Amino acid sequence: MKIRRKQREKRTHGPKWALLIAGAALCFITYWGAQGALRIMEGWTEGLPSIEDVDFTDYSKKSVMYANDESTVLAEFRLEKREPLESAEQISPYVLKGTVDTEDVRFYEHDGVDLLGIARAFVNNLTGGALEGASTITQQLVRNTVLADEANDISLERKIREAELAVDMEKRFSKDEILLMYLNTINYGDGCYGIEAAARNYFQVSAADLTLAQAATLVGIPQSPTYLNPKEYPDACLERRNTVLDRMLSAGDITQEEHDAARAEELNLNPAPATPEDGIYAYPYFSSYVQQLLSNDPAKYGLTESSLFEGGYTIYTSLDPAMQEEAEAACAEQNARMVGMGPNLESALVAMEPETGLIKAMVGGRDYYESQWNIATQGGQPTGSTFKVFTLAAAIEQGISPDTRIDCSSPMDRPGAEPLENFGGADYGIQTIKDATALSSNTGYYRLTEQVTPAAMNEMATRLGVGGEFVPNNTPTAVLGTENCTPLSMATAYSTLATGGVKHDPVAITKIVDQDGDVVYEAANTSARVLTEEVSGAVTKVLRSVFESSNGTAYGSGPANGQPVAGKTGTVQEFRGHWLVGYAPQLSCAVWLGNRDYEQTDPNLTANQLWQDFMSRALAGSEIEQFPETKDPEYKNEFNEKQAEKYGSSKKEDGENGQNEGSDPSKAPDMAGKTLDDAIAQLSGYNAYMIEEYSDSVPAGTIIGQKVEGDKLILIVSKGRNPGPTIGSEPGSP
Repeated sequence: MKIRRKQREKRTHGPKWALLIAGAALCFITYWGAQGALRIMEGWTEGLPSIEDVDFTDYSKKSVMYANDESTVLAEFRLEKREPLESAEQISPYVLKGTVDTEDVRFYEHDGVDLLGIARAFVNNLTGGALEGASTITQQLVRNTVLADEANDISLERKIREAELAVDMEKRFSKDEILLMYLNTINYGDGCYGIEAAARNYFQVSAADLTLAQAATLVGIPQSPTYLNPKEYPDACLERRNTVLDRMLSAGDITQEEHDAARAEELNLNPAPATPEDGIYAYPYFSSYVQQLLSNDPAKYGLTESSLFEGGYTIYTSLDPAMQEEAEAACAEQNARMVGMGPNLESALVAMEPETGLIKAMVGGRDYYESQWNIATQGGQPTGSTFKVFTLAAAIEQGISPDTRIDCSSPMDRPGAEPLENFGGADYGIQTIKDATALSSNTGYYRLTEQVTPAAMNEMATRLGVGGEFVPNNTPTAVLGTENCTPLSMATAYSTLATGGVKHDPVAITKIVDQDGDVVYEAANTSARVLTEEVSGAVTKVLRSVFESSNGTAYGSGPANGQPVAGKTGTVQEFRGHWLVGYAPQLSCAVWLGNRDYEQTDPNLTANQLWQDFMSRALAGSEIEQFPETKDPEYKNEFNEKQAEKYGSSKKEDGENGQNEGSDPSKAPDMAGKTLDDAIAQLSGYNAYMIEEYSDSVPAGTIIGQKVEGDKLILIVSKGRNPGPTIGSEPGSP
């Protein structure tokens, strides 16, 4: 019996020992589990971002682009609408109180994490009340700034990291500073971040001037910025606004009367005008060109790929708003004049300051938003006879005198190719290079390019400033402007002549300043002499005749104030485009008009009036500046002597040699019955032209007769018998 009792006692004590052991094991597991959890949480909070300064609130600051007056805003580049405020005094008290009452009623009592708030929200949500969040204002600030990259992570790790940073932030900043940072960064929908941007976006008032109803509307939006956007979901937003008012009343921050009056109001939105999607407010052709420069090579301008839209830069440009307005007006008037002269006609213009390369005005077409292609800077168009200037400059540099005579007769036979004609089929006979330029003789310049070489012509074009869009064509035909160049390139190249041979790269961006006021980019001086003053001056003298000679294709098209100018006209084959590129000492301007799809236009269309209108407007009130006097370069090319032997000396040389003094065309010898070669030899020094007519009685190449028109002697040359209707070659380019 005793033995059994002992066994029973053993069985009775067994469960106690088991409980003791289990309790000890549980304590052991709990302790080491807690230690393990703490180690894990310590690992989660390692490497947290710094909150020692407020850089973590510097998110996506807009960059602003200005014209050269540093006040005209051309564009704003930003990812979000933000207008950070410096002080809580700039915010309506209704916003400050409403935000605390709605988002974190114990904000001024907790240390960043509200344990009582968490318990209250847990019980409320568990018992079926309206869902409440437990994140404090400080935690929300952390989540939307320091831990923005983790904002969508719902893990316990992120919650622990957020809580740790919230506590640290409360130690580093005052409650009022945290509330201001929160109100400057929180999402208010419709792309607005911060209370100031929201107030201006929805009501067009500052945050300081928000009424109670307006403030409550905005305070309610951050709970769901998309679905409480008052523009898109006004009913939901109104309901949420009233909830905010209820909480403000419960907190004792507004009276019953204020509460009831505000609830009775409609939303009464007064939305700000929509911000352009591309951020461009004015002169989109120029502004988009600058944006393209910054985007294509941000490192050149001290930027990164994304910093333009979030770095808070101030960008200063070369654009002159007054001159740009004149360019816009001149092009609009030209577009109106062209109605009915061809399909979809439009105009483009670039004006530059030669001494600096600063782009002062730019128009790239009729309507940027209809087709976002900038004719002024992109792709290029065939240049017509404006390209002849590069053969002229190469010829003078090679020692060929502008007074050297050249055959400008038309048509011109070309082995293996269609005959070449002057514009309108005009036969100019033998002319000096200077007169061939004023007349824009295709045949004369084709022959001159053969002598100079197309390679030298193309090299001169790129040397003077024609850009990368130009693809050289190494045939003499290229002198007729068959290849593409942009108005920006042509204005740049002609600017080099205006400066006496000093090239400046075109400048659109003059300076960029970062948000700290430091200059990160300033346009460098790219000036480089590429042509001697003598050669450049000689080219300018010839190009002045285009405007000043009665034979010139731009005769009478100079500025209204009498400013001397030089330049060259151009008409593309089959009238598919029209140019005038010219310059004064203080301004270079290239204009183009036509159809961007290269369709045929009216044969009577020219770019002369557009160029004249703009230059007259741009230079109105300016003092007249004379081109500098330069000595002639040495003309020692054998081509001068060869042409003199063939066609006689030029008018300048005639005067020096005493030949044909007083070359009055009315006193010229009668050439009737003589051959054209005889006439050329005997009429040296006369301003002679020829036209051809069919004749059944006079052999081809023989002079039928002559007549006088002003200071010109017109020879009528027989083409022989009329063979019947034929198809002529395409007209040339003036």
